[in-house]
Amino acid sequence: MGIDSLALVFAFVAAGLYGWLYCNAAPSLPRVTFKTAATAALTVYAYLSGDPILLVAALGFSTLGDALLGASEDKFLLPGMGAFALAHLAYVALFYPAIALPASPLVLLIIGILTLGSILLIRWLWPSIEPSMRVPVAGYMLIILSMVALALELPPAYWLVMIGALAFAASDAILSIELFKLKPGAPARVYTSRLVWGLYFGGQAMITIGWS
Repeated sequence: MGIDSLALVFAFVAAGLYGWLYCNAAPSLPRVTFKTAATAALTVYAYLSGDPILLVAALGFSTLGDALLGASEDKFLLPGMGAFALAHLAYVALFYPAIALPASPLVLLIIGILTLGSILLIRWLWPSIEPSMRVPVAGYMLIILSMVALALELPPAYWLVMIGALAFAASDAILSIELFKLKPGAPARVYTSRLVWGLYFGGQAMITIGWS
């Protein structure tokens, strides 16, 4: 087993331990360490596998976002969103040259449904978002939607990347509900936090493996 394969195995082990032990825990050094280690190991895997620098950059920015939000979602929400926005923009730059045009009617329909869903979600969240955060949240959602739309327009051989992009977007959607609609001690958070992590890490892993 090569070093790149070991990095991939380590990523899944760290992700599993984080989801099991620390997903619902208060901010702490072990929590940040396991969360960050999972995406950092994916970044190392992509680099050692010779994947495009844009994929490595997307995973690197995601690792930074994980470190910031893992330390404190309250204190570092905006910087964390900025890091993930850069990750999504790196994915946009990675996907765009590879898209297959014209897009099929089914893909256009799915993109239309996702666009409508995004509009309805932001409209529902809007009253609960602090005024200073409304423009960043709306802009972030637009970037995510662009990333997913381009992923869906990739050739069929990239089907795992498409599923990964959808999972990543679903994770962000659930996280936005968790952040802006659920109260800190809400019982649902026990389940939403693990769902967010599973979709997020699973999505990143599928994009990484699907592109390799």
